[in-house]
Amino acid sequence: MASLRRWLALFAVLAAAASTGSVSGRFVVEKNGVRVIRPEHIKGRHDAAIANFGVPHYGGTLLGVVMYPDKNTTACDAFDGTPFKFRSKRPVILLVDRGDCYFALKAWNAQQAGAAAVLVADNTDEPLLTMDNPEESQASDYVDKITIPSAFINREFGETLKKALAKGTDQVVVKLDWRESMPHPDERVEYEFWTNSNDECGPRCDEQMSFVKNFRGHAQLLEKGGFTQFTPHYITWYCPEAFLLSKQCKAQCINRGRYCAPDPEQDFDAGYDGKDVVIENLRQLCVHRVANETGQPWVWWDFVTDYHVRCSMKDKKYSRDCAQDIIKSLGLPLDKITKCMGDPEADVENDVLRMEQELQIGHDSRGDVTILPTLVINNVQYRGKLERSAVLKAICAGFKESTEPPVCLNGDIETNECLRSNGGCWEDSKSNITACKDTFRGRLCVCPVVNNVQYQGDGYTSCEAVGPGRCAMDNGGCWSETRDGQTFSGCLDSVLTGCRCPTGFHGDGYQCEDIDECKEKLACSCPECSCKNTWGGFDCKCKDNQLYIKGEDTCIAKNMSRFGWILTLLVLSCVAGAGIAGYLFYKYRLRSYMDSEIMAIMSQYMPLDNHNNEIQPLRQDSTA
Repeated sequence: MASLRRWLALFAVLAAAASTGSVSGRFVVEKNGVRVIRPEHIKGRHDAAIANFGVPHYGGTLLGVVMYPDKNTTACDAFDGTPFKFRSKRPVILLVDRGDCYFALKAWNAQQAGAAAVLVADNTDEPLLTMDNPEESQASDYVDKITIPSAFINREFGETLKKALAKGTDQVVVKLDWRESMPHPDERVEYEFWTNSNDECGPRCDEQMSFVKNFRGHAQLLEKGGFTQFTPHYITWYCPEAFLLSKQCKAQCINRGRYCAPDPEQDFDAGYDGKDVVIENLRQLCVHRVANETGQPWVWWDFVTDYHVRCSMKDKKYSRDCAQDIIKSLGLPLDKITKCMGDPEADVENDVLRMEQELQIGHDSRGDVTILPTLVINNVQYRGKLERSAVLKAICAGFKESTEPPVCLNGDIETNECLRSNGGCWEDSKSNITACKDTFRGRLCVCPVVNNVQYQGDGYTSCEAVGPGRCAMDNGGCWSETRDGQTFSGCLDSVLTGCRCPTGFHGDGYQCEDIDECKEKLACSCPECSCKNTWGGFDCKCKDNQLYIKGEDTCIAKNMSRFGWILTLLVLSCVAGAGIAGYLFYKYRLRSYMDSEIMAIMSQYMPLDNHNNEIQPLRQDSTA
């Protein structure tokens, strides 16, 4: 099947040549960072190229100790035991040399020996390149078992690390950083999957169909929730003008050589033809288009999965009739899909396939699509194993931090940093409230909203409830104490922020102490009074069976005659009445004074016509 990949790559370049007038492809190397932490004299950041196998830690980092093997420096042979399994707190990042064997084999041998990651140092001075999988005919099952990340570094950086290790005076500590390897601009991830309906292309076809089947649940969940926008794509090429009438072009192309695919069996006299694949690819594109128009773009995953099971080439059911049965079973409008496909025999452009050829050409941060399958996330080509969990991690890394859907915070794909020392954020263990917010990339310290009550603060050392209802949340963080069935609090619902000690207490509201009104002569200070301090107040008694009047801080006799009570009330009423009368008189005099002042000012600017003290009518037609 190696020849199939070469065919696909060749035809993609031909398609690129048709669009750009050149046969030079545009390839982009996806990178991650490598920061040297120690020793001091080589500290700094370097670029590394992400390998197209294993599982890169998109959105995360890996801190480890670099080791370089004494022998077998290319890691082409298996190591004895697990010499690189870390026995300290830091994992081992194995540095190996390029050459003598496949890149993937180096990673596999390193993984088997206990390494947590691999750095492959180039042996010549050249730009960074992407380490790819071996050709199918030469690959073995170890490639799918690689789970550690690998990266390619340039010769100069590799030599620097080797020299530092040769001194042996200090450990070489580096941090592999994939946090910026995947763009994460906003709360929605856009990704596309370049695939093929052909199921007779060997391990590659099996890999992509296994991925579609296993990832379907996650894909549909993300799409239905509005978290992602997914678009499928299919590689096509064109037949050169000189070969339009050849047997090969007629068997592999539609629309007079404009859109082609390789023969599934690579035998033009047997089985299915390439044009059968092109037509089915076109149908699957139209299924997505029509499903998207009906607000159900996720139905594409159901169609492709069902088609692979019910209409496989192996079972000789790869046909239009089988596809149409699935379309009907999914409730999609067959007429719209047929219209979308157009006439494959016509000598005209097909808008859908023409667009696919244009999209194959790289743009912005994405290179040309030349091999299948290819996954592109936020316009960056995904590198690594095409496996459900690995791809989900990469997609989750594409969300703006703190906007990830719940599926991205599953313990199977990320570590909840809030579980360890609360992530270093503020917490109220008494109320089980924390400012630590778990994210796929790490954690954020943000004061929370609990039961519609907002907390404010820096999130690291302090958070305080503010606004209405704050006193219901741990008393707003204010002082509160209960004694003998009495509860006093420094939190007032009528005040939206801050704490204040209640009457009878003094302090800052966070700590309050009882005021001794008796000792400080703040109450019960009349000659006949006897004062006893209580918590939050005082108890005042009068001598000789007298009655204490708290508002006046005085004692009066309980057995006062009826006339005495009336006289006392009359005096108090007169005092109150005099006060009210004085206030009203003051208001009247003030109003009269202000009126006269206003009249005086107005007379200077708006003279009044009071001739003969006669009142003039406001309108000419008014009569007395």
